[in-house]
Amino acid sequence: MPEFFHMPVMPKEVISGLNIKSDGVYFDGTLGYAGHAFQIVERLTGGGRLIATDKDSEAIAAATKRLSGYSDRVTIVNSDFKNAASILDGLGISGLDGVLLDLGISSPQIDNFERGFSYMQDARLDMRMCREQYLTAYHIVNEYSAGALTRIFDEYGEEKLARRIAERIVKEREKAPIETTLQLSSIVENAYPAATRWKFGHPAKRVFQSLRIETNSELTGLSETIAELIRRLNKNGRIAVISFHSLEDKITKHCFKDFEIGCICPKNFPQCVCGHKKEIEILTKKPLTASEEELKENGRAASAKLRIAEKL
Repeated sequence: MPEFFHMPVMPKEVISGLNIKSDGVYFDGTLGYAGHAFQIVERLTGGGRLIATDKDSEAIAAATKRLSGYSDRVTIVNSDFKNAASILDGLGISGLDGVLLDLGISSPQIDNFERGFSYMQDARLDMRMCREQYLTAYHIVNEYSAGALTRIFDEYGEEKLARRIAERIVKEREKAPIETTLQLSSIVENAYPAATRWKFGHPAKRVFQSLRIETNSELTGLSETIAELIRRLNKNGRIAVISFHSLEDKITKHCFKDFEIGCICPKNFPQCVCGHKKEIEILTKKPLTASEEELKENGRAASAKLRIAEKL
């Protein structure tokens, strides 16, 4: 397995936002290559514990090696963070002092062109974060209907030419299967008029993003999982969510707001009968973004948004 260097996004803001207690229990649902996790476990000097999950076996192997010096305070599970409830129940953990979800894809996954995430290097269409699952980007591109592809490109990529690109893909795959990333990238490029092809960066960016989200079911169950993790927070526990896509950020924002709302009775009721109580305080009224200094070293942090909330 190749060695990768991974630069975590907004590490200072994340660690400060989590307000880590040395004896606290924390959950990192998107371990990746342990960029944030390493900084968390370093601070767990009073008997604290970190439970970390990731469904990418390569990331698990790399993170396990990096965190080997802290095996007494970290439990690593090769699983989707959306299985958090069963994972925590299995470990006998009912309360958490902090939660971190760093959504999206990590730099090592992008840079390893064999994984098929990049539209800049040629590889078989894959895009699986969990290499054991069946569904790949190849299956989506070659088996989904034009209507289904249009929906994915429009909803997950906000691609203005979604239908046109989908129809081009269907037409091309009738001749022969679309097998590689550069094949697909070329089809998308040619679907654009030459005058506007590069107006908003690489024309295939939004389509590849859409396929990655669909391949890995990234948005499915996200709201429910965030809600479950908020419920498991101890008093004054904090949750930090980093998103890289407008839909991820919208889901996080709305979920936080649902838990920040108190009484939902009609205003003309003389007293509360709904029993709905405010459960969190949102600490970031507007999401935090990477500093200019960080962006100079890590341009991929440009689209990141960080939201933090505290349990009451």
